[in-house]
Amino acid sequence: MCSALCVGAYAQNDAQKAAEAAAAAIAGAPKVEVKAPKPNYWTNSLVTNINFGQKSYSNWAKGGNNNVTMNAILNGNANYAKDKIVWKNHGLLKYGFLYSEDKPIIQKNLDQMLLESTLGIKKTKTLSYSAKFTFMNQFSNGYVYSTPGKPKDASEDWEPSRQDWRDARKLKSGFLSPGTATLGFGIDWVPNKWLTVNFAPLTGGFTIVLIDEPGLHGENLRKNYGMKLKKEYEDLTKDLIPSYYRGSRFELGAQLTVGAKIKVNDNFTAETKFIGFSNYLQNPQNIRVYWDNLASWKLAKYFALTITTNLIYDDTVLIVDKDYPSGHKAIQFYEGLQFGFTYTFATKKK
Repeated sequence: MCSALCVGAYAQNDAQKAAEAAAAAIAGAPKVEVKAPKPNYWTNSLVTNINFGQKSYSNWAKGGNNNVTMNAILNGNANYAKDKIVWKNHGLLKYGFLYSEDKPIIQKNLDQMLLESTLGIKKTKTLSYSAKFTFMNQFSNGYVYSTPGKPKDASEDWEPSRQDWRDARKLKSGFLSPGTATLGFGIDWVPNKWLTVNFAPLTGGFTIVLIDEPGLHGENLRKNYGMKLKKEYEDLTKDLIPSYYRGSRFELGAQLTVGAKIKVNDNFTAETKFIGFSNYLQNPQNIRVYWDNLASWKLAKYFALTITTNLIYDDTVLIVDKDYPSGHKAIQFYEGLQFGFTYTFATKKK
């Protein structure tokens, strides 16, 4: 009886010693430190839209012209936030063209470039001191397409060639013609996730018109976009060639920017951007207005219906047409409805 009890006691004692030794070994082992993931202070997104349209007619009694349209829209954001520093970047790029059988040349029908960058230092949860840079431009030359005139010695069955159509178009704009760049200092108010308001009472900038040669029909882009005469030509009163006008105009004023983005559900989003500018140096009561809208309704996983509008009013710009050959001030408006491919690239903050 004692022998069995003694053996059991010895076995229990050995097991306890083994457990203690294992615990000591574990305690003495080097600790493996698990590194916390590196924080990501950036949130990025890029929405792409590629739209295509085509019409074809064959023996169509009501008439019509075969045509093809195509355009692309890139809408991107790159935002940084750490402690009290906030840096928001936004880019909206649009470009498109039209080819119609009745005008056998490629015509640009959409061209827009808007870049914004806002650096802020938070004062409260919704208010920040800010410096805001805005740049607006277009990618390539824009034209008004007029019907070519028939040469006097042309035969009755004369049809204008592609070169005739090119010669008949009228130059209206170009790269940095005009281009606008502003830098403003003020406050940024972000009351919620969908609304941003920036007011910069001290905003300086330049409007630029690089093209210093007459258009194909003698159009003076620098005059039409409000450029002043160079100092040596200020006393002349007659209509002068573009090179007599300055290529840029400095402006100092106040700028208000309002941006809103609404997501109704996973399929419908709408975005609006309003920019108003008052030039302290010339007619501050005449507010320059830029208003852009973009709405997208996703009909399938990779296809969406897109509506875009763009409204501009600038009292320094003269709109030249057949009724106003010397130009007049008017509201500029563009509207487009497209269906095509859409895809969103995005990174979420962890």
